[in-house]
Amino acid sequence: MKKILLFLILSATLIKAQTSKWTDLFSYNNVLKIREDGDRLIAATENGVFYYYPGTGEIKKLSKANGLHEVKISAFDYNAVTRTGIVGYQNGSMDVITPDGIFLIVDIPLANGYNGSKKINDISINGDKAIISVGYGVSIFNITRREFGDTAFFTTGGPYDAVNSAVLKDNTVYAVTGKGLKYHELNATFPVYNSWVSPTNFQGNYKKIDASGIVAFASNNELKYGNFPNLSTKSGFSNIQDIKVTSTQIIVTDQSQVYVYGLNGAQQKNFNAGESINTAIVYNNQVFTGTQLSGIYNEQKSSFKPDGPYNNISYKISLLNNQIWVSTGGRSSYNEALPPYIGYYHYNGTNWVYPEYFKTNNQFNILDVVPNPSKPSEIFFTNYFFSGGKGIYKMDNDEFVKSYSVNPGNFYKDLPVGCVFDSNNELFCSAAGVDGTLGTGFYYYDKSGDKFISKNLNVSDNAQKPLIKDDILYIPVPRVGGLIMYDYNKTPSSFSDDKFKLITKDNNLQVSQVYSVSVDNNDDVWIGTKEGLRILSNPKAAILESNPQTDPIIIEQNGIGEELFRDAEILQIAVDSGNQKWVSIGGGGVFYISPSGDKTIYHFTKSNSPLPNDIVTDIKIDEKTGKVYFATIDGIMVYQGDVTEVTSNFGNVLVYPNPVVYAQYKGNVRIRGLAQKTNIRITDAAGNLVHSAVANGGYFEWNLNNQRGVRVASGIYYVLMTNEDGTDTATAKIAVVN
Repeated sequence: MKKILLFLILSATLIKAQTSKWTDLFSYNNVLKIREDGDRLIAATENGVFYYYPGTGEIKKLSKANGLHEVKISAFDYNAVTRTGIVGYQNGSMDVITPDGIFLIVDIPLANGYNGSKKINDISINGDKAIISVGYGVSIFNITRREFGDTAFFTTGGPYDAVNSAVLKDNTVYAVTGKGLKYHELNATFPVYNSWVSPTNFQGNYKKIDASGIVAFASNNELKYGNFPNLSTKSGFSNIQDIKVTSTQIIVTDQSQVYVYGLNGAQQKNFNAGESINTAIVYNNQVFTGTQLSGIYNEQKSSFKPDGPYNNISYKISLLNNQIWVSTGGRSSYNEALPPYIGYYHYNGTNWVYPEYFKTNNQFNILDVVPNPSKPSEIFFTNYFFSGGKGIYKMDNDEFVKSYSVNPGNFYKDLPVGCVFDSNNELFCSAAGVDGTLGTGFYYYDKSGDKFISKNLNVSDNAQKPLIKDDILYIPVPRVGGLIMYDYNKTPSSFSDDKFKLITKDNNLQVSQVYSVSVDNNDDVWIGTKEGLRILSNPKAAILESNPQTDPIIIEQNGIGEELFRDAEILQIAVDSGNQKWVSIGGGGVFYISPSGDKTIYHFTKSNSPLPNDIVTDIKIDEKTGKVYFATIDGIMVYQGDVTEVTSNFGNVLVYPNPVVYAQYKGNVRIRGLAQKTNIRITDAAGNLVHSAVANGGYFEWNLNNQRGVRVASGIYYVLMTNEDGTDTATAKIAVVN
């Protein structure tokens, strides 16, 4: 069966235009496959590929941030002669990496009625052909034409026999499955499964196969090798992960050992990596292994990889002084802790650290980790766990200091969720089941007593990460609760003078299930619920009112008023210093909207941006740099935003791209570092007015059109800017080349 594919070509210019503002914070620890390419090694990991140059020590990385189209890599191979690599993903798509660009292959040949896994199990390149192993069988992919040719579906009408690995040798495809070896010549009957040969003496659960001068394939503990069908056997392995056959060697990757044999089976080398490994290669007579936790190892056990977090799983992010803390916990729909329980990661301003404490303690479902602003080396994290390890923990320089447990014997209650410091460095942590009840409330950290004091607000039985602004503590309650607003009157240790309000459906929320909250620069409270968005004005006054009402945002669509984000799960809301909002929608990526919400500036999804997942569980903004951090279960992606710290005066004004060469870039010119409100006049070199505007929020975009809506001619243009009251000015030049 032959099927022409749809593919996406990313030229160098397009890649630069679309991805230059994105960077990844992916983990490159878990190396799945290593291939050789002249003076470098190419390593495929879970979320990207990196290139290691042993001669210089240089490391470069390739991910969805700068060219790849997906995450969750499951297979990889590379042909050094044609300089072509193919990346296979768990969702069944592939990227073909060539010197001319990266091509996305999205149309894999599925059989009618097949509803199993689309995961690419293995890829083997042989000249212009790639053998693709998947859950339904094996396909031949023509690399030059970027299209699939023949496909053999491994079924006779019943369950499919998944192909774990396959290779082409001497015009014959050899495939291994959980039932044994099968082979077929590349001819007219290749797609007919009944015509495949299944030798009775090679039955069993085989995992990997490779070929060069000889054929070699393996089960968990046994290797078959030689000139087919006259094969020899080696046994006694513990759990074979990979095999690689070259013109002179067989390289077997066992659970933590690498065995190198000649083609006659004589052992040449044995290397113990000392940890779990996935793959290995011999390069310049030295073994390089792909480890699960340390990137590439050489024989001296030196680690080579791009710096990054310990793992890709992320939930919440904290930022302070160029440092990053990432929590990795999760909860099911029934609010039970979700594995894996791996703790938190910390970027200390120089490199990523994974605390030793979590390497030997695996009972930490950390939903939040926050640094102490007055002592950044000191952090607190919440362990949302039903067993005895639950509670709030203190670390200093990523080393354990103390745990604070409340009612440790109460299995389902007193579960801390998230923490926040107020402007006076007072610490509050939201919690579910406070005091062993069904109530939501908070714990306040008593510094003098080095203990936490509980306050039960008797609202529902769950909580989200809290927010504090102007001495009001906000706690979203995601079950049958609402939004808790708690004014502690600047006396957090005394509850007698506090004020409390619960915002629910009675206050015009769509539902009383609140997922997120943020307070913008106008002191409007943005409330994200399970079914949409609401705004509450003047929260200080609202706490005193008997029945304050929230309002929807109404936008006009085709002349009809529509409610913004109606029926959408609002997972997270973040406000930048220009009062624009980043809003995360369950399954819908993130929106960047204007201060009032009436205009969508950007909408980023997994399909149109480098976001690794459409469920963004946290958004954090570094106002000094303008970077926006998006946390997902598949990794962290960073977007270089246009808004840095915005005041009434100008900051560091930057125009980009500049010059604007139409052949290379066709988007708008952006200017950032502006005042909160900026009057803009753009003139040509002769002083003639070309364009004028008023920019709000610290940045401005110009589409390069003049006052009549016609693109300006090539030349130099001057941007003259004043702030709102005329007390500060700035100028810039833009070069336009059409």
